[in-house]
Amino acid sequence: MADKKIIDETYCITEKRGNGQLRREVWVDSCGRVTRYNLAYINHRVCQRDNGRVVGYDNAHGGHHRHYMGLVEPVNFTDFDDVQACFERDWTVFLERK
Repeated sequence: MADKKIIDETYCITEKRGNGQLRREVWVDSCGRVTRYNLAYINHRVCQRDNGRVVGYDNAHGGHHRHYMGLVEPVNFTDFDDVQACFERDWTVFLERK
């Protein structure tokens, strides 16, 4: 059985709060385990590289990694909840600095 996409959300952030979009996509296997994910804060005004991705986490291309302002670096994966918490912290801190 193929993995099932259980979350496919895009939230627009108002100009007053920093502009941009939050994107969340999550796939699970038949046992409910997260097999694939894409979490991104996208703002083309801030970052013109990497399709506007200011900060993001995903496990495409064979490994878990973090995107930040056009740079990509591997991350140590413990579990999806930890990755979600890291993403939440990163984009929130970024917007608070603006």
